[in-house]
Amino acid sequence: MTSPDHAPKPSDDQREPAYAERCYRSPAAIGAGVLLLALGAWLGIDAVVRGSGRTPWLAVAGLVFLVPLVAAYTVRPAVWAGQDRIRVRNPFRTITLPWASVEGVRAGYSSEIFAGGAKYQMWSIPVSLRARKQASRRQVRASLDDTSQQTSPHAPIGGKPLRAASDQAIDEIRDLSERNAGREGAQGEPRVKWAYEVIAPAVVGFVALVVIYLVG
Repeated sequence: MTSPDHAPKPSDDQREPAYAERCYRSPAAIGAGVLLLALGAWLGIDAVVRGSGRTPWLAVAGLVFLVPLVAAYTVRPAVWAGQDRIRVRNPFRTITLPWASVEGVRAGYSSEIFAGGAKYQMWSIPVSLRARKQASRRQVRASLDDTSQQTSPHAPIGGKPLRAASDQAIDEIRDLSERNAGREGAQGEPRVKWAYEVIAPAVVGFVALVVIYLVG
């Protein structure tokens, strides 16, 4: 029987609690994108089936041009935050940032992350000034309803602060960055990958639109 003094010590990964990678997306943007794509497909297919002359060709070229752009700005944006890095997928590029390279995270008029001397926006975490004002009003109302007069308008209510969803997401990402920057797997430099699967068809569709219009 192995004595406690000679028992194998757990590794760093075993000692640290594991958690699932967090994903941040905008349900409103995804919903709007799906509706726009459905409307565009309906109008485009109708133009192809019922149109005459160059109309069907213009419809096809328009779909090739617009569908990637609509999907890029609505459905595509996402942010994944894990123990070692954060991956930001924006409309036209994907930025992978090891936590050690992150210099700051903030939400002003947009959600931004700083790394390697550059600033990257996080499209999937939109900032809503209206949501901020509503959260602030709820916070003030909760403090006024406190008969003990001990609740500050800026203090957490019920153990949790009343914050806009975007500000809560930024707080979580900032906390992950600060806690995990020293991890061995969190070292490295920022990497940027362009989304040619979005850019290429959009360019082809635009060129086809111009050619069909000029030739016709």
